[in-house]
Amino acid sequence: MVVPLLTSVLFAEWDTVVDFVISMSACFIFGFGAQYLCRTDKDLAWSHGLVVASGSWIWATILGALPHWLSSHEGSYLDAMFDVMSGYTTTGLYLLQDLDHISNGLNMWRHLLTYAGGQGIVVIALTFLFKGTSGAYKVYVGEGKDERLLPNVVNTARAIWLVSLAYLAVGTLALFGVALWLGQEPVRAFLHAAWVFMGAWSTGGFAPQSFNTMWYHSFAYEIVTIVIMIAGSFNFALHWAVWTGRRSEIVRNLETVSFAITLTLTTMLATFWLARAGVYPDAMALGRKVFYQLASGHTTTGFSTIFSKAFVTQWGTIGLLAVTLAMGIGASACSTAGGIKGIRVGVIFKSLIGDVRKAIAPESAVVRQHYHHIRTQWLDDGLVKTALTITVLYLVMYLVSGLLGVLYGYEFTAALFEGVSAGSNTGLSCGVTDPSMPAVMKLSYIVFMWLGRLEFMSVFALLGYGISIVRGR
Repeated sequence: MVVPLLTSVLFAEWDTVVDFVISMSACFIFGFGAQYLCRTDKDLAWSHGLVVASGSWIWATILGALPHWLSSHEGSYLDAMFDVMSGYTTTGLYLLQDLDHISNGLNMWRHLLTYAGGQGIVVIALTFLFKGTSGAYKVYVGEGKDERLLPNVVNTARAIWLVSLAYLAVGTLALFGVALWLGQEPVRAFLHAAWVFMGAWSTGGFAPQSFNTMWYHSFAYEIVTIVIMIAGSFNFALHWAVWTGRRSEIVRNLETVSFAITLTLTTMLATFWLARAGVYPDAMALGRKVFYQLASGHTTTGFSTIFSKAFVTQWGTIGLLAVTLAMGIGASACSTAGGIKGIRVGVIFKSLIGDVRKAIAPESAVVRQHYHHIRTQWLDDGLVKTALTITVLYLVMYLVSGLLGVLYGYEFTAALFEGVSAGSNTGLSCGVTDPSMPAVMKLSYIVFMWLGRLEFMSVFALLGYGISIVRGR
């Protein structure tokens, strides 16, 4: 909270300064109290690592909601928690009211939430707080990450931040240049550039204006944000491979190949449907609108250059389902993105091909499938089982979110779209997410965002731990 506090001081936003001083004080009291009460020299077991990872997101959300609530731009503390969980999980849905007139300090806080959440709350702790590696890897895995860029997991966390900060500098400068060219005042242009980069790189979707990236009315701005959000959706291990000279990994990696294929297919589906419906006046407008929304949805960023209601009123059922499918699949594992993930889709497809090959091969033949992800690996039953398990959990969550919306009177395709957007941590909206939506749906979306970001297992471990405490075990 130091950065938004200093931002508020710089712009003489004294009410916001008070909000952050109060919030920081509460965080210090909680932090030192928890350190005193929960201090232990014991090494973490795997189950403890999962519980710490999932539990830290809840406490970070409760405490992080304080500046939002104190700003008077939220209808309730639940709304404030909704927005903060959305930020931490890089979702981008929000209930904050009068976004166009919030303070620079609060806007900085919103975007830092999503930028930090993209790297991971646990990654932040590993980078700055952990003195050693004992137990660190177990907490790291609990946050839905399992790839080491370097042998030491703490150094891996620091490498993730090195990559992200380098892109922050380059991406902000690129957007700043475009903003100046568009005629924005320099200070405002710089702030918007930094905030939009954070939203794009973290695939978080928060933007400083209520019209999102449509506010800029610039093809150049759209191109730059597309590049940033696609880069942000890639696996950190892929970025590290490219950084260390293995540039061919971009075209060989199963995740990037899977992403390219599914993005192409969903874009074609939406394009043909909207062209047939005659929604846009020419091919340029059609291609520009369709590719931006699909790229944003597939990377689970949530930036949009159309009005929320247009997904329902103009894009129709097929267009809506194309975006829903893209959001549901998502981007890369161990990245800032959400969704089922391209690696799982690729593994399941490879497994299907392998089963077909086995069925038609001679009985004496040994048929094995391999795939390339950072290195060439054999496809084994355990990997396929895990991919299928997580995929089924996502699909069940998506279905439940859609049925919940129907229960509260929303049309199924719109409810499914919004539920998938929350569960896949995307943030595109067709108008369902609103301060007036039922409290049960707000709370459910918070849970969906949490489950989707942590990929279920660490949350299940926390629930199991809670149940065991209740039973007195």
